[in-house]
Amino acid sequence: MVDNTVIVTTVNGAWPETEAMLKLFAESLRIGDGTEHLLRHLLVVAMDLRALAMCKSLHVFDHCLYLESVLIRNRDLRKNRIMMLEKIHLLSSVLDLGYSFIFTDLDVLWLRNPLRQFSPSAHLSISSDYYNGNPWDMNNLANTGFFYAKSNAFTIEFYKYWYMSRALYPGLSDNTLFNKIKMSAYVQELGIQINHLDTDYFGGFCQQSEDVRKVITVHANCCAGLEDKLHDLRVVVEDWRKYKNGSVEIGGFKWRVPLNCHL
Repeated sequence: MVDNTVIVTTVNGAWPETEAMLKLFAESLRIGDGTEHLLRHLLVVAMDLRALAMCKSLHVFDHCLYLESVLIRNRDLRKNRIMMLEKIHLLSSVLDLGYSFIFTDLDVLWLRNPLRQFSPSAHLSISSDYYNGNPWDMNNLANTGFFYAKSNAFTIEFYKYWYMSRALYPGLSDNTLFNKIKMSAYVQELGIQINHLDTDYFGGFCQQSEDVRKVITVHANCCAGLEDKLHDLRVVVEDWRKYKNGSVEIGGFKWRVPLNCHL
């Protein structure tokens, strides 16, 4: 892909809904506008052996990977925290190797190719739960479920700081930790350019994209339960298929979600 960019997602086989979510994620790439070829550039990182088996059994993904260190350390009782740190460390390693990347959670449906929407002046472009209209405003509530990072000195140093910060703020999720450290004096001094993505294009259940002609991704954010996420994302796929088939006129199109997902 352009500029040594790869797409990365992580899969946790501990949840019963994971396989269905993985299938739905792959389906969105197959039925999106100009997205099917992106499957060839997608690296699926399994966080356990069950997730690895899922990835391989679907015969959709060219690159299914697991890290031995993840499998060993996942036996720790603090599994979610360990997995979060492994993810940050993994993505830091990708940058060190000279690859830029788009990271995506499985609960983000890809309906169009996002590459052209990333600001060329940004070092890191990240989705938002709530977007205030100014992409450079650090008061936007970022969501680490979808973001693009260029491989350069700024992002490499930022990721090292992000990983190190888990010792300063133990117990925080990667998302909460990101929103905290992006406001820090160190990150401001570093000079990294962080761009918050417009929810008109990169929307979700917190703040939807109302114009189907613009929408690029749909994220099942502001939704706690995996069953509810899965239900509503299936509805998104159904709505998208109707739009693509011309079953609904553009002026009359309206997403039916969120249904089961609530704040």
